[in-house]
Amino acid sequence: MMGEETQMAHIKIKYFSDQIEKLAYIDGKSDWIDLRAAEDVVLKKGEFKLIPLGVAMELPKGYEAHVVPRSSTFKNFGIIQTNHQGVIDASYCGDNDQWFMPVYAVRDTEIHVNDRICQFRIMENQPKIIFDEVTHLDNADRGGHGSTGKQ
Repeated sequence: MMGEETQMAHIKIKYFSDQIEKLAYIDGKSDWIDLRAAEDVVLKKGEFKLIPLGVAMELPKGYEAHVVPRSSTFKNFGIIQTNHQGVIDASYCGDNDQWFMPVYAVRDTEIHVNDRICQFRIMENQPKIIFDEVTHLDNADRGGHGSTGKQ
């Protein structure tokens, strides 16, 4: 459904706020879609908050959404996404299953309605995997964790 460039996927979306811009896929720019804060948020350094993103979606069967901060989110707002990457699977599709961004503030900050704070893309689910246990892998060792050096 989503793998072919000539086809477009249709995704049902519910908005919880009329104050945020509607989502749009901008062809040719990036295949990541910006998400916006759906309410004003004031955080003090060290505080945690689930920031509502103002949307719920019915993803296509066999797909999930990956939600990550925008490249400027830390610089602009001083927040870190606590799960580093959110994964929203297709079963999170109910009428009240609003998307959120869990954040931790490293400085006092304010986020306003409609501020672009994160982005998402739709990804196909991982295929089913069977693990075949072996006692030896037939490949050369790289030298361990961090073995490629600093330069």
